[in-house]
Amino acid sequence: MFSGSLVALITPFNADGEIDEAALRRLVDWHIEQGSHGLVPVGTTGESPTLSAAEHRSAIDIVVAQCGRRLPVIAGAGSNNPREAIEFSRHAAAAGGSGADATLHVAGYYNRPQQEGLYRHFRAVHDASSLPIIVYNVPPRTIVDIQPDTLARLAELPRIVGIKDASCDLSRPGRERLRIAGDFCWLSGEDATAVAYNAAGGRGCISVTANVAPALCAAMQAACQRGDYPAAMAIQQRLMPLHEALFAEPSPAGAKYAASLLGLCSEHCRLPVVPLSDGTRQRIAAAMGELGLI
Repeated sequence: MFSGSLVALITPFNADGEIDEAALRRLVDWHIEQGSHGLVPVGTTGESPTLSAAEHRSAIDIVVAQCGRRLPVIAGAGSNNPREAIEFSRHAAAAGGSGADATLHVAGYYNRPQQEGLYRHFRAVHDASSLPIIVYNVPPRTIVDIQPDTLARLAELPRIVGIKDASCDLSRPGRERLRIAGDFCWLSGEDATAVAYNAAGGRGCISVTANVAPALCAAMQAACQRGDYPAAMAIQQRLMPLHEALFAEPSPAGAKYAASLLGLCSEHCRLPVVPLSDGTRQRIAAAMGELGLI
């Protein structure tokens, strides 16, 4: 099972707009050195909607190979097309020579399926792939919302092992735990409520802010895991200005700009995400300065 601070990894691009393989490999090593607990490449923060299928597979291959089993890798493999999701899942199982440890699958955005359609989508992916699956519920982006009863049905499938919850509904872990027996992995997908989500029954966070402040995010999650919520909240309060600044404009522009200030990669994003305003740049730099990151 997965827990702690798992990085929703950015995909670095060079000046020509292509994947910067050297920078991506540096990011993997840096996160391992900084104490992150896992890597989640090619999700929303990895700009998966604007990667070609070949680029998607290449990014997963690079991360898995560079990681070399030093950390768990949960490979983004989601799509609103079940056939594409299955193809990405099968690739993840053999990626980088050793394979990812699990896959992350988003709900059926744009299609807007009902609960039965959501269940059948995830079941189809489950039945056609071999890796553990983390279901990703992010209603603000997908419009559809995986309800607790649907998640409970999904949890009965042996390889659906957890959820990344970006619903911003802190009652969800408690309501879902009433319905799900046995071991299940509840992960927050929203940095600003990550500690509160853990207090409600979560085990960690797939974090955007961890792209910028991995050591602090890992320390915060470690405090939660040992039950020291005052210490976790103290770190969270320090991180809150950075959380807010990184999401002041569409992500991952903020995270990439912050990473560029750390010398990790360029700030380039693909359209339709555009460069940050000067005001947001100043806000991010100030928040990073207060944390001693720059």
